[in-house]
Amino acid sequence: MNFDGGGTQNLAFDSTVGIQAEVVHNPTVNLVHPDATPQEKYRVGVRFLEQGVPSRARDLMSDAIAHGYDTPEVRFHWALAMLSGRSYHDLSAEETGRLRHASGLVRGYPAGEWTEALVVAFELLTTRGSDKDDTDRVRERLHSLPVPRRDALLHHFDLVLTGALKDSLWADSRRSAEASRFAGERRERVWAYFDPEPIGARATAPRPSTAAEGRAALPLRAGLSLLAFAVLWLLALTAAPATALLELLLALGAGWAAAKFGRSWWYEGYRLKSEKENEPYVPSSPELVFREDGFTDSVRHAFDDYFGARVPQGVAPQQWLDQTFRMRHILASETAALYRESRVGVERIIWLINYLAEDTRARYVRGELFDQPARDRTPAGTKALCVGALAVLAVTALALVRTAAHGGFGATFFALLAVGGAFWAGRSAVFAWLKVTGEARRLAEETDRYQRELAIRQVAFQNYKGFLDDQRPSEQEMETWLACDKTLFVDEVLRHYQLTWRDLITHTLLVTPARPYMRGRVKGGPWRYSRYSFRLFLVTQDGIREVSTDLDFADGKRSGEQRSNYRFDALSSVQVTERDRAGYDLELILTNGPARNIRVKDADTHQLAPEEDAREMTEINLNAAGFIHTFRLLEGIAAEGKGWIDRNNPNDLPPFPAD
Repeated sequence: MNFDGGGTQNLAFDSTVGIQAEVVHNPTVNLVHPDATPQEKYRVGVRFLEQGVPSRARDLMSDAIAHGYDTPEVRFHWALAMLSGRSYHDLSAEETGRLRHASGLVRGYPAGEWTEALVVAFELLTTRGSDKDDTDRVRERLHSLPVPRRDALLHHFDLVLTGALKDSLWADSRRSAEASRFAGERRERVWAYFDPEPIGARATAPRPSTAAEGRAALPLRAGLSLLAFAVLWLLALTAAPATALLELLLALGAGWAAAKFGRSWWYEGYRLKSEKENEPYVPSSPELVFREDGFTDSVRHAFDDYFGARVPQGVAPQQWLDQTFRMRHILASETAALYRESRVGVERIIWLINYLAEDTRARYVRGELFDQPARDRTPAGTKALCVGALAVLAVTALALVRTAAHGGFGATFFALLAVGGAFWAGRSAVFAWLKVTGEARRLAEETDRYQRELAIRQVAFQNYKGFLDDQRPSEQEMETWLACDKTLFVDEVLRHYQLTWRDLITHTLLVTPARPYMRGRVKGGPWRYSRYSFRLFLVTQDGIREVSTDLDFADGKRSGEQRSNYRFDALSSVQVTERDRAGYDLELILTNGPARNIRVKDADTHQLAPEEDAREMTEINLNAAGFIHTFRLLEGIAAEGKGWIDRNNPNDLPPFPAD
C-alpha cells in the first residue's frame, strides 16, 4: 500500500498485531491439466525443479519423455531432478538403470548448448577426482557453460559430487551464494510471502426500513384528521362563509409551510437518535474497556497500534489516541462485526485497519474529523419558519372555532370536538408521515454512504493487493535464497573445523522449522518458514560432527549454534514418529547421552486443498527438509556403524553404482 511520500511500508511483517500462522497461495502456474501435452508437462516440471520440488519434477519430466518428448534440454533437467537432494544410496535400482541408459543416449543427440550441458552433467557424475587432469578438464567445461546451468548443476548435484571434485568447485559455489543471497531485495520482500491473502472490502450495509407500521397506519390517521378539520371548517363556513374561506386558505398555507420546514428539522433529531441507538457501547475511558472474544480484541488492539503509528504532525501520540478513543472503539466494533466468521484472522484485514487509520489522520488534517457535517445541522432560519408556521396554524384553528361559535352553542361544542380530534389525529398522522419519509431518506442516505464507502475500500483493497503481489517473492526466489543460506552455513562449518570436502565421507543437511515461525506455501509446493533450524551432519573417518543453528529467513542471520561430536558406534538407533495431527519427529538415540528429538514437519492436513494428496504433499515436504537422505544415512550408521561407511564410501564407488 502507498504511504506518505510515495514510498511503501510493510503492514504486517513487523506488526505486533495478532499472530500470523500460515498461508497458502493459490497460483495457477503449476497446474497440470489432465489433457496437457508432454511439452506442457515438461515446462511445469522445470518450474517445480526450480522451486525445490524435484519429486514432482521427476514425475512430470519422466511422463513427458515416455510420451516422446525427449531432447537434450529435457534430459538435462530430468537428470537434475533425478539427483536433486539425493545421493547414490537414495536411488532405486530402476533409477540407477535409467541414469545409465540416459548417459548412453548423449552420443545420439545433435551438437548444441543443451547437449554440451548434458555431457558435462554426466562427466561430473563419472569423475572421481583421483586424476587431477581429468578434474581440471571437467571443471573447465563446467565453467564454459552459461551461469544458470552451471549453478543448477552445482546445486542439484550437491550430494553426488565427490570430495576432490567438489573441493575444486566449492569456491565457485560460495561466491555464487554470496552474490545471490540477498538479491532481489530479499530483506524488504520476504515478509510478503508469509502475509496471508487479504480478505476483500466490506462496508456496513444500510439498516432495513422500519416504516412499515407507520405506512400502514398513515391512511387512517390522515383520514380522521382531514375529516375532523373538514367538520370544523364546515361549521365555520355555515356561520361566516367569507371569513371561513380566508381562514381555510391561511390554515392550509401554514400547514404546508410547517411540513416543509419542519421535516428536515425533525429528521435531524431522528437520524441522530437512530444512530445513537444503533451505535455500539463506548466506555468513557480505555481503562473501562471490557475483554471480548479473541477476534474482537485482536481487531481493537490492531486499531490501537495503527492509530498510534498514524499520528498527525504536531500532535502528541497519547493525545491523538485520547482524542480518537471513541472513534477507534466504534470502528473496531463495526469492523469486527463485518468480518466475524470462522478462519478469518485479523491479519487478513490489516489493510483495512491501516486505511481507516490513515483516512482518520487525513480528515483531521483537513479539519473535518470533529466537525459535524453541514448536512446534520438545520439552519436557524428554517427552524424559525417552522415555529412561525405552527403558530399561525394554531391561531388559525382557534379562529375557525371562534367563527363557528357564531352559529350558536351547538356549533361551538362540535367545533371544539372537531378541533380536538383534528389535533389528536393530525399529530398522529404527521408523526407517521415523518417516520415514513424519514426512513425512506435514511435508507437512501445509508445506501449512498454504503456504496461510496465500499467503492473507496475496494480501491484501497486493490491497491494493497497489487502491492502485496508485487512484493511477494516467487517460489524460485525463495528456493534460491534458502539454497544460498545452506551453502554459506556449510562453508562456515567447514572453515570452523578446517575441513575440506576431501576429508568428508559424506554429509547431510536437515532443514526443519524453528519455533516460533510463520509459514506459507503455494498449492502443490513445500512449506516455507520465516525461521528455520539447520542441522548439519559431517561424516568423517573419525566420526560424526553435528552442528545446528537457527536462521531468521528475513535477514539471513543465524543464532543459537550448537556443536557435538560422537563416534559411529555412539549412534545406537534412529526412530521416526509419524502423527497425523502433529507431524513427523526424528529421534536420535545416543549411547552416551539423552535421546534427541527433532521436529521435522508439523501437521498440515487441515491446510490441504481438495485436489492435493496428503501422502504426496508429505513426501514433498520431507524431501524439501532433506529428511529422506538424512534418515537413510543415520539409519545405516546406527545399524552397522563404521562398517556401513566403509562399504558406502562414495569416493570408492564406481561412476554409476551397479544395479
